[in-house]
Amino acid sequence: MATTPGITTAQVLRGALDGAHQILEATMADVDDELANRPAPGNANPIGSSYAHALLAEDAVVNGLLRGQAPLWAGEWAGRTGTDRPVVISSAPWPGAVAADLGEWYRTVRVELGACRAYAQAVHAATGAFLETADEATLARPIDLSFIGMGTLPLALVFANFVTGHCNHLCGEISAIKGAFGRKGYPF
Repeated sequence: MATTPGITTAQVLRGALDGAHQILEATMADVDDELANRPAPGNANPIGSSYAHALLAEDAVVNGLLRGQAPLWAGEWAGRTGTDRPVVISSAPWPGAVAADLGEWYRTVRVELGACRAYAQAVHAATGAFLETADEATLARPIDLSFIGMGTLPLALVFANFVTGHCNHLCGEISAIKGAFGRKGYPF
């Protein structure tokens, strides 16, 4: 009798991330540049800056932190991420990023969704390619997060929390902001 091999850690991570990407993109599907850049009520961040942050952070974590390379925004996508200001990462600067107040960036950055969506496709593809080549030893590799006060965690946990989890959290914020503007948030 043939046996079916078990699911790998990389497959679980890929499935969860693919779902997060699909929900994020579906949540953003009816957002135009005006709505994306509209100031949000209260202390909430605008929709466009939340979307851009999800993409820029995924690029930073996967390509910068986990792969040890320059993020796409510092290479072939420099100046083409759909944001009119450089990436702000106060706790872990990478090439092309500036150390500044992230809250200020959120409130002042302007997002052009067409370019941002093209960048999203490149980021998602690069992340997928990383997971396609990640074996169990790679996913168990310790990642030093002392720069944010978290010590060391296995790469798989860093990916689950700071890529997939972060994408899901920002999608929730975007959904709530859309609701505050009288729009449907999540697509379901």
